[in-house]
Amino acid sequence: MFFTSTKIIINILIILFFNLNFIQNCQPKITLINRLITFVRMQLLKRILSFYISASIHVALSVYALIRMTFHFFHIAYDEPMILFAFFGTIVGYNFVKYEALVRAEKVRWSRQLKGIVVVSVVSFAVAGYYFFHLERITQLVAIGFLALTLLYTLPVFPKIGNARNWAGVKIYIVAFCWAGITLFLPILNAGLTLSHDVWLKFCQRFLLIIILILIFEIIDLKNDDLSLQTVPQKLGVAKTKILNLFLLIPFYFLEFLKSDFQVQQLWINLVLVVVIALFTVFSSPKRSNYYTDFWVESIPIFWWFMVFYAENM
Repeated sequence: MFFTSTKIIINILIILFFNLNFIQNCQPKITLINRLITFVRMQLLKRILSFYISASIHVALSVYALIRMTFHFFHIAYDEPMILFAFFGTIVGYNFVKYEALVRAEKVRWSRQLKGIVVVSVVSFAVAGYYFFHLERITQLVAIGFLALTLLYTLPVFPKIGNARNWAGVKIYIVAFCWAGITLFLPILNAGLTLSHDVWLKFCQRFLLIIILILIFEIIDLKNDDLSLQTVPQKLGVAKTKILNLFLLIPFYFLEFLKSDFQVQQLWINLVLVVVIALFTVFSSPKRSNYYTDFWVESIPIFWWFMVFYAENM
């Protein structure tokens, strides 16, 4: 009995020994497989993020966030036709601006991503068109005005001087006006409210915010922008553009005090926002990746909305 038990124990130890050796020998292969799986996952996430940004979904989410801010500030109930028209309309508009010239010049390579962007754009156009007919008449007319401005910005309506996008020093103001108007005037008009003193103050504040964010974009794009565009960093240099941006944050912040019903809580939220934008300005550089602006800087309106939403639901 003793010898039988001893034999069993010895056999178990031998099996464990060989299994341990097998696991140790396989460990490098397991590590390699895990690294390969991690690499594939990272590549997949990178492709998803690239498509998310390239298809203008991220920028549309920023527009969505600013309209939600308008609802909050002016006590407007959630307006589905208005906000979804703006969201899907932004996807169509931005994709049109980004890819129209390439298609017209027949320089486009029809990759899977680009085909996917076309599908997203077509679906977005259909959804935006559907919700357009659920807007108030005055909102529809103003929206058509912004559409005309987008076409002027993109298409060479005047052959001798090109499109507004390439007019020296003008681009920044057209973009800021469209963003501020679409995210503020359209929701206000669709809710039947008047363009009061507070609305115009908010328009000025939002116009400044977009100008400030665009200047960060222009710093990053300095290495690629044509000299004929005469962007602010091209004229002033990177250092002076940063100083200008930090200076513009002052009126952006203090305009909040002029509102008829300003809240102390909102002042603290805006202060955090100003600090965040200041940091993005200070650390901006033409050497940085486009993700710095296309994702992170573009997320600032979303971050602002999250802060307001969190403060409101504390």
